[in-house]
Amino acid sequence: MRCVQCPRRCGAERTGTAGAGVCGMPSLPVVARAALHHWEEPPISGTRGAGTIFFSGCSLGCVYCQNEEISHRGVGKVISEERLREIFRELISQGAHNIDLVNPTHFSHVLERVLEEPLPVPVVWNSGGYDLPETLRRLEGKVDIYLPDLKYLDEAGAARYSGAPDYPERAKAAILEMYRQTGPCVEEDGLLCRGVVIRHLLLPGRLAQAKAVMDWVAEQFPPGAVYFSLMSQYTPWGRAAEYPEIDRKLRRAESRAARAYMENLGLAGFVQDEDSARREYTPAFDLAGV
Repeated sequence: MRCVQCPRRCGAERTGTAGAGVCGMPSLPVVARAALHHWEEPPISGTRGAGTIFFSGCSLGCVYCQNEEISHRGVGKVISEERLREIFRELISQGAHNIDLVNPTHFSHVLERVLEEPLPVPVVWNSGGYDLPETLRRLEGKVDIYLPDLKYLDEAGAARYSGAPDYPERAKAAILEMYRQTGPCVEEDGLLCRGVVIRHLLLPGRLAQAKAVMDWVAEQFPPGAVYFSLMSQYTPWGRAAEYPEIDRKLRRAESRAARAYMENLGLAGFVQDEDSARREYTPAFDLAGV
């Protein structure tokens, strides 16, 4: 396949098991972990956990990526489409509230087929936000909850830290398409069953940019229509040491100022605990459940 399904549109020839393109992945899915996960937002994790599947590879190049072992170094196992369906069933039998697809963008061609048969639980598209609307449209009716990042609204930051100066425009267009598909957030019995949750990871020294992200969300959507998730878990990781301005943990003043701004805007959603910036919150990519 000549791959054009993410904004890179690199046109790589991705074969069954040979990695290629910006994401470095084959056409068959590569998975590093499949297990119940309790660290998503409360109405997604619920009491039993999300049925989370971590895909390997990534079309972004975030220098601080906490999952860099799988996103940049390709740790994971190539599996068949049928095995992926089996994993869905296994997680559901374990009590998963939903099927949570983490970093699925470059395997959208597979998921489009695998999700043809409806599941008895919601499907969560948990992406970096670097998605194409036309790719997302092929998933319409197959994804119930979109959980995208909105990392940057400035081209300079997107280029420096993720190697993607077009990220702001791409992510905004993708999120608007996600919302068109799902409409406002809907919960049942404390669990999200439909809607969009927009995540923003607060980076050191970038409070003004975080405020710009929150302003955009507040301007685009009616109050409460989407949930906003302000994340304070940043820990210097990957190549962060090469970028002195982000080679530190957040200061409490930064986290608290961002939280106050979110509250003043009246954004509905979640604020991550300031003490969540720990490496142990990153799961072991040990092929569990694969």
